[in-house]
Amino acid sequence: MSAAGSPPAGGDGPVRPTGLLDVLRVASVVLDTEGRVVLWSPQAEELFGYSAREALGQYAARIMVHEEHLDLVVELFADVMRTGLSRAGAFPIRRRDGDTRLVEFRNMRLLDARGNVYALGLAVDQSTVRRLEQDVALSTRIVAQSPIGLAVLGIGLRYVSVNPALEQINGIPAAQHLGRTMREVLPHLDADTIEGAARQVLDTGRPLIDRFTSGRTPADPDEDHAWSVSLYRLENALATVLGVAVSVVDITEQYRANAEAERARRRLAVIDDASARIGTTLELDHTAGELADVAVPELADAAAVDLLDAVVRGRRSTLGPTEPAVMRALAVRSVDAADVLPAADPPGTVTQYAPDRLITECVRTGRPVMVPQVKDEDLARIARSPEAAALLARAGVHSYLAVPLIARGEVLGALDLTRTRTPRPFDEDDLLLARELASRAAVQIDNARWYQNARDTALTLQRSLLPSHPSMTGGLEVASRYQPAGTTSEVGGDWFDVIPLGGDRTALVVGDVMGSGIPAAAAMGRLRTATHTLASLGLDPAVLLDHLDRITGGLDQVIATCVYAVHDPRERQCVIANAGHLPPARVRTGHVSELLDLPTGVPLGVGGVAFSTTTVELEPGDRLVFYTDGLVETRRHPLDERLDRLLALLDRPGGSLEEVCDLLLRTLHEPDNFDDVALLIARATTPPGT
Repeated sequence: MSAAGSPPAGGDGPVRPTGLLDVLRVASVVLDTEGRVVLWSPQAEELFGYSAREALGQYAARIMVHEEHLDLVVELFADVMRTGLSRAGAFPIRRRDGDTRLVEFRNMRLLDARGNVYALGLAVDQSTVRRLEQDVALSTRIVAQSPIGLAVLGIGLRYVSVNPALEQINGIPAAQHLGRTMREVLPHLDADTIEGAARQVLDTGRPLIDRFTSGRTPADPDEDHAWSVSLYRLENALATVLGVAVSVVDITEQYRANAEAERARRRLAVIDDASARIGTTLELDHTAGELADVAVPELADAAAVDLLDAVVRGRRSTLGPTEPAVMRALAVRSVDAADVLPAADPPGTVTQYAPDRLITECVRTGRPVMVPQVKDEDLARIARSPEAAALLARAGVHSYLAVPLIARGEVLGALDLTRTRTPRPFDEDDLLLARELASRAAVQIDNARWYQNARDTALTLQRSLLPSHPSMTGGLEVASRYQPAGTTSEVGGDWFDVIPLGGDRTALVVGDVMGSGIPAAAAMGRLRTATHTLASLGLDPAVLLDHLDRITGGLDQVIATCVYAVHDPRERQCVIANAGHLPPARVRTGHVSELLDLPTGVPLGVGGVAFSTTTVELEPGDRLVFYTDGLVETRRHPLDERLDRLLALLDRPGGSLEEVCDLLLRTLHEPDNFDDVALLIARATTPPGT
């Protein structure tokens, strides 16, 4: 039998290699005491060129040894047979075909059960031996000197061999690997995944190349490393599975470089997202909320945006070393509403933070404050109170970062960040990203702050200029509403007025100065004052508008629309003139609501066009509805459609004037219509004494 258990070769050619001896093609020859061949193996036939029939019975020296060494070989044979000591050496042979070949011999004496003595000769082509020796030496040298970690796992996935490079990678001597599983040797790696992959390679024979894994080994227990692992199935010459070869390449530097590149990409993505999402409006609270939305969950598990209260109110604030920070909460966000939110200041609240609090330090110095690993004593400096500190501890806050919001050289407040679920603490990379976010958002927040202050000023001015009228006049019941523009727009110049005149008459005015902000509000106040003065003169509405037109033309680039009406309860009628304004609606009992058919006229300030007065009937119980375009105009609907909607709402039965005002505002004024609304509804009553 061959070394691997294959049957001997027949006359058809060499057997298939099944093991090391078969790779060597070892020829076996047995001689009797006289040196005659008594056994001749198939490998001998290949090596010497003589068939067994030709070789059996022949003197071995004559057919196996070159004639130059015949005497020496005969002497060595006799010595082996006499002493029983084995002899080995290399000798040239002459094959049957005349070719000369160098062959390595090993001779030894045999003894059978009857005491007969024989000689066994083993012969191998020396070139085959040298080639195998070179292959083994090369493989051994490569494995030993390779910078790549190499190992062989047996069928049971236990270490069979480990090269020095893998010893260094794992930080464990090779002897401590042998016979143990990967899980036993390296408990801090994801051994289950790697062993599962190795089992797959054993079962399928398909190699797995460059499988990524990371973790820590005894070679560097304090730092994570990354490796590229490749697995190959090992088989012998007969395709018998021997185990799995494992190659391990340390790619930690590449992994860290890629991780840094990924972090940089993430920073750019977050900053790009912030540029698109922060500052979409000029509403202070909304802008702060946009900053918090970007920070969670990309940067933190919870975020709060707080401004110094003095800054919100338009004053500069500089804190001394012993001064507390009075902060106004604008926004708070969390990945889980049940964790840190109970400890946070609700938006809109004003809280005083003691001088030793970290947020106070942040806004006082204008520098970030980072606590990578939060301890119990740190919570007391993070939270506003001991109760809030206990809530933060219960939520599992383990890392904290506060960065100042600085715009135009002024510290506005701080972005407050915490981590509860994310296991990684804040690091310098996170600090860099947080500072970039805060820097970009602070400018938008400052813009919103100044805009809100200017808008509040204009709104205060405008409200101060609007009338405070009684609900009843001589012959009218009156209700009104003023709704300023949305917080993302400036206030406008819409106004209304109810002016009592002599003889129970009442002047009703609704106007709209084009433009917005303080200039529009100031122009509105001047026109309202002029209207009061002119109304006291008892002028016809068309004549009054003509005077207002000249006054408006004298103002700097002011144009306004206006409807002026005078109600006479004794005549049961109104005289009305229009200067480019939307027509009032009339609601009469038993009739469908209608828009009054008035000459439109041109806006005040255009000049050159005469106004006209129209008389309309107004019986007791009838209503006139005056409004500005902010009530009915939208970007998505035709004006006629919106006016029809207004009339349909006015046709609804019942409801006081106040309820009708609320209904119209609630139903018609849409959130995306950022324009002021002035609304005035007057219902004719029976005057006293009639």
